[in-house]
Amino acid sequence: MPDKNNPNELCNRFRGYYPVVIDVETGGFNAKTDGLLEIAAITLKMDEQGWLKPDNTLHFHVEPFEGANLEPSALEFTGIDPTNPLRGAVSEYEALHAIFKMVRKGMKDADCNRAIIVAHNANFDHSFVMAAAERASLKRNPFHPFATFDTAALSGLVLGQTILAKACLTAGIPFDSKLAHGALYDTNRTSLLFCELVNRWKKLGGWPLPPQN
Repeated sequence: MPDKNNPNELCNRFRGYYPVVIDVETGGFNAKTDGLLEIAAITLKMDEQGWLKPDNTLHFHVEPFEGANLEPSALEFTGIDPTNPLRGAVSEYEALHAIFKMVRKGMKDADCNRAIIVAHNANFDHSFVMAAAERASLKRNPFHPFATFDTAALSGLVLGQTILAKACLTAGIPFDSKLAHGALYDTNRTSLLFCELVNRWKKLGGWPLPPQN
């Protein structure tokens, strides 16, 4: 059982929140009307010295829901062909059910109270996850209904960069633009970026916080 008095436990780092890095690829910008086509999730962990690291990964190609809008410009941007049978796409329910199950187990193991989405321009990914969970009638959504950690904002503060590729390169994280705009690759890069930002703050002495009188 994690020690609530140990600052190097994940449950103590983010006020009981369990951070999960998410990236989605979609058929447009409107979470209510446009299709969710791909999603990846990476949970995070802290080692004994309190350094944040990626943990478990899940990735799914997703079948667009019935009646979903798919903007040609969005499909051209991502390079996704929703009709390709080789995608091995699953339903929104199957994808989110598996991700939620992984997240709930991680929360329990880390003794965290609730999960929080970490993403680059996080409101976009958060909105699609929430809309898909509602369509799939998934009742036990572990994620906070509106709070997120946005690596675009954090990178703008720490690195002076808000674009994922430029933020990663500035932080010393390799980034291959040819692999970008795929959920798995972007989630992997975002997880490394978030860990770097959090760990950099620790190196500067910003964590653990000094005892309060």
